[in-house]
Amino acid sequence: MNRPVYRDYDQAALDAQYNARSAVPAFDAFVKRWIADGARTVEDLPCTLDVAYGTSDVEILDIFHPAGGGPAPILMFFHGGYWRAGDKAWFRFLARPFVERGAMFVIPKYGLAPDHSMDELIAQCRRAVAWTHGHAGEFGGDSARLFVSGHSAGGHITGMMLATDWAAHAEMPADTIKGITGISGLYDLEPIRLSHVNEPLQLTEASAERNSPVRQPLPTAPPAALLTHGGLESDEYGRQASAYAEALGKAGGEPVSMGIEGHHHFSVLDAFANPDHRFGRAVLEQIGLA
Repeated sequence: MNRPVYRDYDQAALDAQYNARSAVPAFDAFVKRWIADGARTVEDLPCTLDVAYGTSDVEILDIFHPAGGGPAPILMFFHGGYWRAGDKAWFRFLARPFVERGAMFVIPKYGLAPDHSMDELIAQCRRAVAWTHGHAGEFGGDSARLFVSGHSAGGHITGMMLATDWAAHAEMPADTIKGITGISGLYDLEPIRLSHVNEPLQLTEASAERNSPVRQPLPTAPPAALLTHGGLESDEYGRQASAYAEALGKAGGEPVSMGIEGHHHFSVLDAFANPDHRFGRAVLEQIGLA
């Protein structure tokens, strides 16, 4: 009998829980469609691409300007890819439904493993949030209405942004982030550390601990939080969302958990970007554009 390495999972079972791509053979087709739709989004919508928010080559972001001008609520989106893959250009298609309804949409790029450690990429993402808060008005955004979202690894980043002490970090309001949406997020890095995903990340017990949203101090009375995962995803994705919802609840928040029936780890983004889907409507409601 194989020895459990995390909860009741042996190594093979744990690796399978966190191998989202193997569960979706059509992954490459999704990326191809995302990129094509993103190119059309760039053609159709006013935007400013590859804006520097830091000093390194990877510290750039895309801004999609709000239709009808501002000041508009800001929705930031951090992409997934297990912190080792993906690019902001893949996800430009997500901007359309939010921009067309009056939001400013921001997609940061950040450094990937193994060239960048978890600590480094989280620091970069904090700089992206701080830059967006400070410069939003130049592009039609309202820094007093800043919302953060993210998918998979980006959901983890979203949780880490909420756990940031913004007053101490960048002399910003403690309640800089007015709400979050975590999509199939990874909020506890301990099983990641023990799985095949950790090979390029090289997380230690200490780095997994300090970069796990479920283990970080949270703001008193956390803001609105929408936590979702696809109904076709592995059990661990549902458990991750439940664990983070519990942490937010203990801190005084009232998170809303939503299983997206019939969707897997990648198609769940179609529901996010669909204003007629209950998920897309819920995000629009959170940012005040329902």
